[in-house]
Amino acid sequence: MSNTTTKRVPWRDTSLTPAERADALLSHMTLEEKTAQLIGVWVGASADGAEVAPHQHEMNEPPDLEALLPNGLGQLTRPFGTKPVDAGAGALSLMRTQERIAGSNRFGIPAMAHEECLAGFAAWGATAYPVPLAWGATFNPDLVRRMAGAIGEDMRRVGIHQGLAPVLDVVRDARWGRVEETIGEDPYLVGTVATAYIQGLEQAGVVATLKHFAGYSASRAGRNLAPVSMGPREFADVILPPFEMAVRESGVRSVMHAYTDTDGVPSAADHSLLTGLLRDTWGFEGTVVADYFGIGFLQDLHGVAGSRGEAAAAALHAGVDVELPTVDAYGEHLLAELGAGRVDPSLVDAAARRVLLQKIGLGLLDEDWSPVPEALAAGARDLDTVQSTVNLDPPENRKLARELAEESVVLLSNNGTLPLQSPRRIAVVGPNAENPMAFLGCYSFPAHVGSQFPDISAGIELPTVGCSLAVEFPESSIEYVPGCGIDDPDPSGIAAAVAAAQGADVVIAVLGDRAGLFGRGTSGEGCDVESLVLPGVQQQLLDALLETGTPVVTVLLTGRPYALGQAASRSAAVVQAFFPGEEGGPAIARVLSGAANPSGRLPVSVPATPGGQPAGYLAAPLAGPTEVSSIDPTPAFGFGHGLSYTQFAWDSLSVESTETSTAGEAAAALTVTNTGERDGVEVVQLYLHDPVASVVRPVQRLIGYARVPLRAGEAARVRFTVPADVASFTGVDGQRRVEPGELELRFGASSTDIRLSTGITLTGPVRSVDHTRRLHCGVDVTAP
Repeated sequence: MSNTTTKRVPWRDTSLTPAERADALLSHMTLEEKTAQLIGVWVGASADGAEVAPHQHEMNEPPDLEALLPNGLGQLTRPFGTKPVDAGAGALSLMRTQERIAGSNRFGIPAMAHEECLAGFAAWGATAYPVPLAWGATFNPDLVRRMAGAIGEDMRRVGIHQGLAPVLDVVRDARWGRVEETIGEDPYLVGTVATAYIQGLEQAGVVATLKHFAGYSASRAGRNLAPVSMGPREFADVILPPFEMAVRESGVRSVMHAYTDTDGVPSAADHSLLTGLLRDTWGFEGTVVADYFGIGFLQDLHGVAGSRGEAAAAALHAGVDVELPTVDAYGEHLLAELGAGRVDPSLVDAAARRVLLQKIGLGLLDEDWSPVPEALAAGARDLDTVQSTVNLDPPENRKLARELAEESVVLLSNNGTLPLQSPRRIAVVGPNAENPMAFLGCYSFPAHVGSQFPDISAGIELPTVGCSLAVEFPESSIEYVPGCGIDDPDPSGIAAAVAAAQGADVVIAVLGDRAGLFGRGTSGEGCDVESLVLPGVQQQLLDALLETGTPVVTVLLTGRPYALGQAASRSAAVVQAFFPGEEGGPAIARVLSGAANPSGRLPVSVPATPGGQPAGYLAAPLAGPTEVSSIDPTPAFGFGHGLSYTQFAWDSLSVESTETSTAGEAAAALTVTNTGERDGVEVVQLYLHDPVASVVRPVQRLIGYARVPLRAGEAARVRFTVPADVASFTGVDGQRRVEPGELELRFGASSTDIRLSTGITLTGPVRSVDHTRRLHCGVDVTAP
């Protein structure tokens, strides 16, 4: 490194505040050195059309590192997640790259390295956990927090500083391909689970990134990157609350803007969103990073900029600090705008200061900073000896992945066939029965990157459902027939599947999706659908199996909910698993055998018919069935639904006060008893119904929940303290308010299975509230 870095300079003095250190460094930097902190580079990315980002082959130019590095570098893009690389070798390569970066600029500043981590660290050989939709199905933020902590520790050990997760988009249309990346269709569930994930990642020392801010999931007709047509109240009350909760409670240090435009304003150029709301109102102090190529899209896709320089100026003014994944608009184009006086240099100072503060917080400017990652700290420094020295899928990770997978499996229906009682002959049918990739979402490494390298193994063990059933039922005779492909239109294999079913005691039909990107899958980014019918001829296969009269257990491995038609009621049982990760096969087998009692609950409604979208539960009265429309959007299975192998009784509802002020709180409690013969988990869900308000409100919305494990015969008293703040909404004037009047608290096993309810009255004047309001009900679970 240069002589400047060996002297005791203020920006390396840990006795000073981070702000003092950042300001001291900024005062010595040139404009070129400051803008260099606002860019990333993506070394080794494909430019031949096999993209993992929109328009990658059009937007990606190989960076000129010799020209860039003397001024420094803000970010390194996906050093592990671009091509399959052994974890130890990758850590060594990243170490050498950081040495080069820090040694090339006069201040010795290394880059931040970021990776995807939506369903686990997106690196070859790393644990593939369930996708976020499965996290939502667990209704268990504590478990998700533990998972995120494990992901963060693995990333930090090999030198990664930032993870591009989680997704806080609220599902508005299940046809959207990225439903698998979301946590569900309810803002409160999304907010609580996502906040827990962020806390786990941040506590492990890795910067989490909220995305996609904001409105991305509400694109027209569920088409990826389509315009968003949404009023300000829906935006404020449905889309923004999860982000607000995360900013307030999680310690998150980065936010990624959305690709989409809302009512004609692209998020990347929306000053009122990225600065006015996020920073000035909510007080966010971290960095805002661009979604990949999103700044260039202001010119190429949105048409609100006539050049890359104009795009850079618009994004920087809006509040985008860092351009990802590689240098484009924020390079020479931004410098040209600055030189021409069309961009205020203070905007560069503010963005660079935020980047430097983040690097200081990560210890990258400390005097004792070392480029050697923790995983290699006591190891060798040559390629031959670091190969396979770093294990990113240890037994403790797989155990955690199994726990998450089991808790995320949702039993939708069951006529008593499950759990299976060691059937003599099992026909295992369906395109996902022996498909090891059937458990992985599109942002898992094997699907996201590995699919482009078919000659290289997945790097992790992926036991199939068929293999797992053989382990779970060693005395059973198992015959496997695929029946059809995932999205292959050829029905010729159905006859063989029917024959197998006719000779069996039970059929396990394993159906669903193939995760991929931009049309390479049936679920995933850019894999939107016109209708929520199973891909290919899978519905035809299922219908044919049901006609045999043999009991059919339908197992769905999907990234979104699908309408099964009459097959939903005709199946002996329906088991839903949203891409449950590398341990999904054993988890499903254990649920089918009864070794695991299912406790997952639906984070999204399952439609009864494949059309009529969007039809989520969080909707106004007119969104439900009416006598003036021939379309009935009533779901087959509602949000929050899920069965167990035991039974629960709900009773003894009490309310401590039926009246409170618009600034007060109410409390209600009920007793839940496991009346069955085996241990199980009930998920108590609290919904709020506001029958009369100054603007149209959803029929009901989730405001609290409790996951209650109970032994056979055991009871628990579940008490919710409900602050009036949770009844707030955005009024006609655009301000959030709590109104006096009658409310109803509904306690349900799902949004369509309300067990108990009680009324409360809010008294006093209309009360205005803001981002400091209370966001949660208090929940206490005790012995009755």
